[in-house]
Amino acid sequence: MSGTKNKIEDLRNHLFETLEALKDETKPMDLDRARAIADVAKKIIDSAKVEVDFLRVSGQVMGTGFIPPDPRLLPAAPERDVALPVTRRRIAAVSKPRDTGGIR
Repeated sequence: MSGTKNKIEDLRNHLFETLEALKDETKPMDLDRARAIADVAKKIIDSAKVEVDFLRVSGQVMGTGFIPPDPRLLPAAPERDVALPVTRRRIAAVSKPRDTGGIR
């Protein structure tokens, strides 16, 4: 779905415009309006975080297009062993030298 109309850059631009309007000494933006913009932006950012988490877990690199895809920036999906609890038994099993049959 790379046809997403609004991108993260657009959200940033709107938020900076809101900040500039709030700082305008001659005609500052109404605080309730600025809060509403910030609340909507937070919801959008929260949904983008969920998308990034999904991409990370699934190993996918293409999302909705809201955040431009760049495989170099996405961390690799963790191996399933990473999520398992580490126990003494597991550490001992991993740290025991393997029997290589005399081959080194």
